[in-house]
Amino acid sequence: MPLPVYRLRRWLVATAVLFTIVVAGMYLSARLRERNVLKEVPGRIGYDIKQTASGFQFSKSEAGRTVFTIRARDVKEFKLNGRAQLRNVSIILYGRDSSRFDQIYGDDFAYDPKSGDVTAQGEVQIDLEANPEGVTNLDQAAPKALKNPIHLKTRDVVFNKETGNASSEARVDFRTPQASGWAVGVHYLGKTNTLTLDSQIHVTLAGDSAPSLVAAHGQFTKDPHQLVLDQPRMTQARGTVQSDQATFFLGENNQVQRVLATGNVNAEGRGADSAKAGEGQENASQSAIPMHARADQADLSLAGKNNQMRTAVLTGNVQVDRLGPGGMQGNAARVVVDFAAENQVRTVHASDGVRLQQHAVNSSSPPAGAAPGRSSTDQPSPGPQDFELTAPVVDFFVAEGQRLDRAVTSGAAQITISPAQTQSAQASSPPAQRTIITAGKFEAKFDPTPDGQSRLASMHGAPGAKIVNSASGQPDRVSSSQMLDATFLPQGGIESIVQQGTVTYTDGQPSDKRTQAWADRARYTPADQILVLSGSPRVNQGSMVTTARTIRMNRASGEAFAEGDVKSTYSELKEQPNGALLASSSPIHVTSASMTALNSTAIALYQGNARLWQDANLIAAPSIEFDRDRRFLTARGTHAQPVSTVLVQSSQAKSRKTTVTEDEQKTNTQENGPAIHQISTPASALAITSALLTYSDADRHAHYEGGVLARGADFTASAKTADAYLVPRAQTSNNQSLGGPAQLDHMVAEGSVLIQQPKRRATGQKLVYTAADDKFVLTGGPPSIFDAEQGKITGVSLTFYNRDDRVLVEGEASTPVVTQTRVAR
Repeated sequence: MPLPVYRLRRWLVATAVLFTIVVAGMYLSARLRERNVLKEVPGRIGYDIKQTASGFQFSKSEAGRTVFTIRARDVKEFKLNGRAQLRNVSIILYGRDSSRFDQIYGDDFAYDPKSGDVTAQGEVQIDLEANPEGVTNLDQAAPKALKNPIHLKTRDVVFNKETGNASSEARVDFRTPQASGWAVGVHYLGKTNTLTLDSQIHVTLAGDSAPSLVAAHGQFTKDPHQLVLDQPRMTQARGTVQSDQATFFLGENNQVQRVLATGNVNAEGRGADSAKAGEGQENASQSAIPMHARADQADLSLAGKNNQMRTAVLTGNVQVDRLGPGGMQGNAARVVVDFAAENQVRTVHASDGVRLQQHAVNSSSPPAGAAPGRSSTDQPSPGPQDFELTAPVVDFFVAEGQRLDRAVTSGAAQITISPAQTQSAQASSPPAQRTIITAGKFEAKFDPTPDGQSRLASMHGAPGAKIVNSASGQPDRVSSSQMLDATFLPQGGIESIVQQGTVTYTDGQPSDKRTQAWADRARYTPADQILVLSGSPRVNQGSMVTTARTIRMNRASGEAFAEGDVKSTYSELKEQPNGALLASSSPIHVTSASMTALNSTAIALYQGNARLWQDANLIAAPSIEFDRDRRFLTARGTHAQPVSTVLVQSSQAKSRKTTVTEDEQKTNTQENGPAIHQISTPASALAITSALLTYSDADRHAHYEGGVLARGADFTASAKTADAYLVPRAQTSNNQSLGGPAQLDHMVAEGSVLIQQPKRRATGQKLVYTAADDKFVLTGGPPSIFDAEQGKITGVSLTFYNRDDRVLVEGEASTPVVTQTRVAR
């Protein structure tokens, strides 16, 4: 916004000088009209005529004061045609109150009594000088010193004493301490006091930048007191300002009070200031940012003796463009610019459909103003983004008279962020996504750049802040909050958005796949589309609800990353009569230190002291990957912290007396899982640990690998691998509900099998354990049993029971041998 106002200010100075020329023309024409004294030259002049040593002097007085004095060296009247000729003429105009000391002089003047024309033959010189002391000084007293007179030069001026009109087709040159210039053709109408500069008006102002003003035509009137220029154009080294027409409204003392430019008001230039950029003039000109502004009309108000700018009102399709990399464009129907001292822009009030756009820098090179030394690996490399702000009203506050400092919107405002269009974009690329931000009010902060301009740095929005991610063919993803704060990149586009106060999020998917989130605070980065929730965050993905200290969500893919005291609850589950460990419709709970969830495949990975349970069934491991839809899991452990599960042997489902009440057990199970230190282990329980566990509830199959160890009430068994097959929950012997503990049907262990009971020890390569009769079948190795009383027994296959002393040994002849073994209890 500052550019057109700055150029118009220069324009005003130039037109003020041009107005002075007009005043000079008025004096010339008026005083020539007074020279009807020449019609009676020399004897019938009718005024006080004195012959001097150097010629003649003619004077006219009114109310005791001399109005003008004409001095001529020679006066000659031609008898044949009645014409008179004056040589070496000097005319001094004092004004009716003696406040002027203007001088008009030339070599030859002629008077034709028939036509009434007074003609200056050849050049005419004019000096215009005010004489405020003339009111109090003696009549015809010259000023003590001439101060900065305005000098004009023209020729062949024709004045008609009957009509009061004066004209010259010649060129008029002028010179002042502030400016110089010229025009071609001058016409003055005495009846209307209208002075017209016919064409080719040129004004050049003094100064290093040497600005100049040209106009096709100019007209000055006394009622109304104004100057009208057609097609004015002001040019200087850094830009131009032009319009179809400009009207200068003048006060009583001919000072400019108002300027009205109409029709295609345009300003073009470069926004950088070489002094502020700290560059040489040549380098600054090359690096300056080109700018363009236009409006249908510009109305400028001035005040004070120095014509200080007060306000500027731009109306009709107002547009300001900053071209080049990271360019910005502003549009509005009406813009009001308010000025401080020394014509410095203070505020800009834009209204009626305000739009501010910034185009991203589509380049791999660092943009101007970017922080030096930053590595591309410090943060995700954002794709170029275009930015647009729309609002009914925007107020801009300007620092140092030229740089935007901050902006405030009024009414419902909207920010739109979209990927910048690139030539390398492929037709197969995913649909472009737009981010739309709305709030009741936005407050923007601008930072200075090295080139003397400003860039949008941050923005605060409140109340009713909302962020909508929209892509063609996809449902909108929406997050809302009480307020938000956006940080912008130096090259354009948003770096991050922080929402605070009752943050909510939804991805717009159908209810069974929908992701929703709640938190006190959320931070969104458009570059990677990551939403970070903190302050009691809670995320609902389909039928999974997760809480943690912080939760990160990818708004593009639906992935979620939770950290710190993670807890997930899977609800809305259907009963699986043919399942076992995770077969009931009760919620499945998982806790861990962190979690990664893939919404598209309903898979979640829990890491760090992970615990998964449903009803009384618990799995604990450092890492658990859970597939909600398949009810399939993979648990991984270490030597120090193996995977742990607890199963119930189907023939002994009765539990020992618990150490807590039934209500306390239910509460603990729902909130924290069935912890062993809170509930006593059932007499029939079988705790199994290993380095790896995979479990499929559809197959009721648990596979263990790496240091497998099964602990029962009266025995332990170890092996390299083990496969546990569970009883369908609908077929349990005691017809318990599907929410009861999972029951083991049988287990197959292989690789370095070792079974230990209180007084005997058995080894082999493969073990088949049947829970219904508590039977062990040991093969491979060959298998052997060592008993403290009976010694060692070896065979092809050993079968023994945990609840009695029987051992069945099969030899090579396949003839079973039964040995009764007494085992002390």
